[in-house]
Amino acid sequence: MRRAGFQAAALVFVLGLFLEGCGASKGDPKAEAPPPVQVEREQDSNVIQVDHPEQFPLAMAAAHNSRTELVVTGVIAPDISRNVPVVTLASGRVVDIQARLGDTVQKGQLLLRVRSADVSGAYSDHRKAVADEALARTQFDRAKLLYDKGAISLNDFQVAQDAEDKAKVDVETTAERLRLLGNDPDQQPNGVVDIYAPVSGVITDQQVTNAAGVQALGSNPFTISDISQVWVVCDVHENDLPNVRLGDTAEIRLNAYPGQVFQGRISNIGAILDPNLRTAKVRIEVRNPGIMRLGMFVTATFRGQKQEVHTAIPATAILHLHDRDWVFVPAADKKFQRVEIISGIMLPGNMQEVISGIKPGVQVIQNALVFENTLEQ
Repeated sequence: MRRAGFQAAALVFVLGLFLEGCGASKGDPKAEAPPPVQVEREQDSNVIQVDHPEQFPLAMAAAHNSRTELVVTGVIAPDISRNVPVVTLASGRVVDIQARLGDTVQKGQLLLRVRSADVSGAYSDHRKAVADEALARTQFDRAKLLYDKGAISLNDFQVAQDAEDKAKVDVETTAERLRLLGNDPDQQPNGVVDIYAPVSGVITDQQVTNAAGVQALGSNPFTISDISQVWVVCDVHENDLPNVRLGDTAEIRLNAYPGQVFQGRISNIGAILDPNLRTAKVRIEVRNPGIMRLGMFVTATFRGQKQEVHTAIPATAILHLHDRDWVFVPAADKKFQRVEIISGIMLPGNMQEVISGIKPGVQVIQNALVFENTLEQ
């Protein structure tokens, strides 16, 4: 009995504590609320504080006078006035090809040989004309002798002379036809015509293969291009056309050789705009030093006549990061601010032009790469 009473008393005590805890919880609603949220603002990543700013030398941005410039992309194309087609006046079948697409050939070099019935027929006509002329000459000599002796009339003598003159014309005509077909009338008859390069250059088009047929004055077997001087064809937006003038010079940089700069002259500005891109074709004539190949991509820079004031700073003051250009400008309380700029061309004395971002008179850290490496350590 005592044990049962003790258990009942303990149960009542625990139940009392539970009810007291519930009552206290209901009486203080703040005890159940979560702690307040604290908002921390992130520091500007472009502002950097250093302990000893004096260890980083500064440079003063200077003013630089330059002309307005326009940079566009283009492609190298052949000068069509220097494209020479290789033609044949004889139809036939190709029996031998001595050159291929992309080969460099010299004027007078054998390109291909064609077996042609036209040549065989021309040789036949020439030989007949030579035989007829020999007979006409013999008859004329006889008629002259008889006329001198009074054996024939003047009319018969003139008929013989006319036949001799016409026979000579036939010989000259058939011989000239053989020469046009590429054969020598004084050589043995040959049914094969040799086709030679009319100019020196590079074969930029080939329309024949071995055993293929060719037609007289049909499709050109080859096209030879003289690429000692080429075109650079660029697309210029209509809003930028006032900066481009005929006869002005342009700087050409090849994507394959970015360190080399070539000079070209604007020879044509397209009169028709592309209706979709709103651009005009601008043609630049450039002397090929031997490294330019057709189809190469280039960058062309046009410089206008108007003078503008830009900023010039040491090239080492510019940090190239994530395809952007930055400089570090001193701020208050031992701080530096990273400022994005748009850089321009290189200038003499290891200086570089700044188109926008900072103005002349602003101080920048002289060596941005050293400063950046020091921060990362």
